[in-house]
Amino acid sequence: MTNTFLEKLHPGFSQTIELAGAPIIEEKSQFQHIRIFDSVRNGRVLVLDDIVQLTTRDECGYSEMLTHLPMLEHGNVKQVMIAGGGDMAIAEEALKHRGVEVVFNVEIDERVVDLSRRHLGDVNAGAFADPRLKVQIEDAFVFLADKASRHRFDLIIADRPDPVGPAEVLFGDTFYERVRDALAPGGFAVFQNGVPFFQPEELTDTLRQMKKTFRYSGVYLAVVPSYIGGFMALTWVSNDAVLGDPSKWQALDTAFAASRIATDYYTPAMHRAAFALPAWIERLVRA
Repeated sequence: MTNTFLEKLHPGFSQTIELAGAPIIEEKSQFQHIRIFDSVRNGRVLVLDDIVQLTTRDECGYSEMLTHLPMLEHGNVKQVMIAGGGDMAIAEEALKHRGVEVVFNVEIDERVVDLSRRHLGDVNAGAFADPRLKVQIEDAFVFLADKASRHRFDLIIADRPDPVGPAEVLFGDTFYERVRDALAPGGFAVFQNGVPFFQPEELTDTLRQMKKTFRYSGVYLAVVPSYIGGFMALTWVSNDAVLGDPSKWQALDTAFAASRIATDYYTPAMHRAAFALPAWIERLVRA
């Protein structure tokens, strides 16, 4: 590893990150190549298999929008499951909600959890210190099939990578069926679905799959500069509820103020704006 890291995530387009000092971690686990380093501009960086997963400067746009938006609109989330997310940044955001009883963070690679605990405390120290966090070292695909997961979770967050290699199963019909069966009444599941500017087929194919399995589905947007390409698509599904329901938005400001949660990205205004799609993304959704 040199003093720069080159991410070639999309054909014909890449980004270069300049390191601030020597790499902190560079090793191969049972599942993937793990890098952690400090960057000149974006703080500490976690890279898995040469793909940027998190920078401490802008992870808020991702983790806050995957948690606070569905949780505040739901209004009574008690049981949360996170698939992946071994850095625990999403878990920390979910645990900021006082009404949450338990967060199961189901991560297949124990080494990511151990290294994140040691080196990414800026984004996860609160999670590891919270007794409501249950770290489960297991394949989320298997965890969801367990009878104990049936109709259990008010919120399921799939912090999945791109649909290649072992993660491909997290984009299949069986995975969505297991998510459907694990949702409690009124519950939501949310997923990251890449950057539509460079990955339009991922969004259209996923929404098509979701419509086969769930009664309600849709997309909202966030911007995370380190995930090159502009808008990131966050998709949602439910068996019996609609996310992005304007009739619920009048209570957002009061609920957010009452939560006393400090954020860097999420606000009720950003919540409402996330469902406003540029015309070209609306065309992808309709495709």
